[in-house]
Amino acid sequence: MTTSLRRRAGVLAALAMLATSLFFITTPASAQSVANPANSGPLSVSTSSVSSLVSGFGGGTIYYPSSSGTYGGIAVSPGFTASSSSLSWYGRRLASHGFVAIVIDTNSRLDQPNSRATQLLRALDYITSSSAPSAVRSRVDSSRLAVSGHSMGGGGSIAASNSRSSLRASVPLTPWHTQKTWSSNTVPQLIVGAQNDSVASTSSHAVPLYNGIRSTTPKMYVELRGASHFAPNSTDSDISRVAVSWMKRWVDGNTAYNTYLCGAQRPTTGLAWSRVMDNCSLGWGSGGGGGTTTTQPGSSQCIRASNRAHVDANRAVSVLGIAYARGSADRLGLNSSLVFTSLRQSAPNYWSEVSSC
Repeated sequence: MTTSLRRRAGVLAALAMLATSLFFITTPASAQSVANPANSGPLSVSTSSVSSLVSGFGGGTIYYPSSSGTYGGIAVSPGFTASSSSLSWYGRRLASHGFVAIVIDTNSRLDQPNSRATQLLRALDYITSSSAPSAVRSRVDSSRLAVSGHSMGGGGSIAASNSRSSLRASVPLTPWHTQKTWSSNTVPQLIVGAQNDSVASTSSHAVPLYNGIRSTTPKMYVELRGASHFAPNSTDSDISRVAVSWMKRWVDGNTAYNTYLCGAQRPTTGLAWSRVMDNCSLGWGSGGGGGTTTTQPGSSQCIRASNRAHVDANRAVSVLGIAYARGSADRLGLNSSLVFTSLRQSAPNYWSEVSSC
């Protein structure tokens, strides 16, 4: 055998061994880790106060991971007549999961949603500028920014994301806004409503706001069962679960959190939620356990998702751009987010293609 043929044979053998090992070695989806988003995260948190004399908003408190590193930045606005302290638990919770969160005080406690939107953007500009404390500025990745808020602050977060399309995410909590149509908003939106909201009823605000977001924008609506308008002002594990997951998914790009949004642990109507709506069918929630999941008799799990999502979730592997089911080695086609297939799990790390779930 010539040297070149031996080299080719060796390469082919190595590729075969690599492909075989990929089918049977289990790794986390996209090598990304997940901390329980319903609870405080793994990071210790430091704080920094912002003076009311700051330009553009009314000051507030910055919550950030004590550990050095680079993190996404989130600006949070309180509701009508409320102060930043009403969302202190939320700012600390976000920081514990790896974000720099500035919970602002508004210029006036009577400021309307559009004013709050402007102030949210000024707060983001502040934490990414030389005016911010060095411990804060050095930790913020200016390319990964998001907004959130309660009540009129929630309406402000929708308006802020509408005017700055570079934002990665928006999470309005029991939002209030008179404008209901946001057809040009392309920023992913998670809207949290409250079933017993008598201040900003879901039928007048949260639901119309959700419906007013363009259909092609990733979006989700969850409604807290039995909760009032002021649910976000107290520590709430259900709010934490979805809000942290949304921020991790879109600000950090960690698709492993899709399991809490569109996957096996997605919100469903029951004790926690009275209503859930989403457009997971667009495919944005695939990967990390995402996709449409059905439990078959005998605990056989069936998932329909894109081939890219199957690969990201470790249900399949990609060899030379082609996706193969893990275990059975069924050929699924191109490793693409545009090609959808259904896989059924019959044993740990063993998936087979099926016609439908």
